[in-house]
Amino acid sequence: MHIDRQAMSRIYLRPTGFVDAPFGHDGKVARLAGGMLWFSAVEITRVEGARLVSSELVSIERLEQGIGDMAGEAQTAWGRIVAGRAALTVGPRTVRLDQPQVVGIVNVTPDSFSDGGCHQDAAGAAEAGHAMAAAGAAIVDVGGESTRPGAKPVWEGDELKRVLPVARQLSRSGTAVSIDTRKAAVMEAALASGVGLVNDVSALTYDDRSMEVVAKADCPVVLMHHQGLPETMQQAPHYDGPVLFEVYDWLEARIEAAVAAGVDRSRIVVDPGIGFGKNVQHNLQLLNGLSLFHGLGCAVMLGASRKRMIGALSGEAAADQRLAGSIALALKGAEQGVQLLRVHDVPETVQALKIWRGLRDAALTPPA
Repeated sequence: MHIDRQAMSRIYLRPTGFVDAPFGHDGKVARLAGGMLWFSAVEITRVEGARLVSSELVSIERLEQGIGDMAGEAQTAWGRIVAGRAALTVGPRTVRLDQPQVVGIVNVTPDSFSDGGCHQDAAGAAEAGHAMAAAGAAIVDVGGESTRPGAKPVWEGDELKRVLPVARQLSRSGTAVSIDTRKAAVMEAALASGVGLVNDVSALTYDDRSMEVVAKADCPVVLMHHQGLPETMQQAPHYDGPVLFEVYDWLEARIEAAVAAGVDRSRIVVDPGIGFGKNVQHNLQLLNGLSLFHGLGCAVMLGASRKRMIGALSGEAAADQRLAGSIALALKGAEQGVQLLRVHDVPETVQALKIWRGLRDAALTPPA
């Protein structure tokens, strides 16, 4: 999907200036997306075509006094930034979005970049999923097709053979399960087996029927930004302007397409797609600007676990040696209000978030 940016002129709002607590700052701070974070300023950026025209840091007090004079799209974004996010119903579970939650990754594949071959049999994969849920994962994400850079498509029949037995075992145990797939037939079968969420790295663009399947099922869906197909996406990825705003616009267009097709906006989750058609610099810009995506009015998922950029920044550490970097990026997401953190290392990430949550709880306890 291509967006012509040359004729575009837009204003973007990015929450920043985060504070420990709102106490004593009435009118000077705002709550981010109904979560555990409060911020004192907004970065207002004006972009024309592919050119960044201006960037201004504005206090909350000044912004709220002048929001009525701003363009309609800026007013809409502001309303979405401060609005709470409704909990997601994922199968038998309710997943609250007022705090960061962990999504555990179970790849039933021989060739995924990090854990390929670890869970090729259904029993082992299901056991791994149960262990993740027991360790604190709110959702277990099951996938049967690798979408690593250079990966080839998998026939849907083979994909179904890999994921359905695992999805059934997990859902029957009461686990909240999502299906990581680009194919409508796999989505349909997985949803029928008890899966409660569709996670599509193509944002419902790969298969012409996928949008219809998701709308009919009335289930939550993750729309992820990507550039190109897995086979070619890392061959010199390029963006005309700042990557942060191009990804925002692309996701906004996919949200609008989904809503027009009958998908409830409150059930849409967006993912900036770290590593999917991005180089290291692109990824770093997206991670530093994650709070911008709250202006879309949807929950945000971050999938940076064990990604190549961690290796690139740490002496080319192998995929199975990227735990510390993965936790650093998960905490970076939590610090910017990301609601869903998709990770391989569930117990370690859950522990890190418990510490983060303890610090937030202490900060948000009114002083005596």
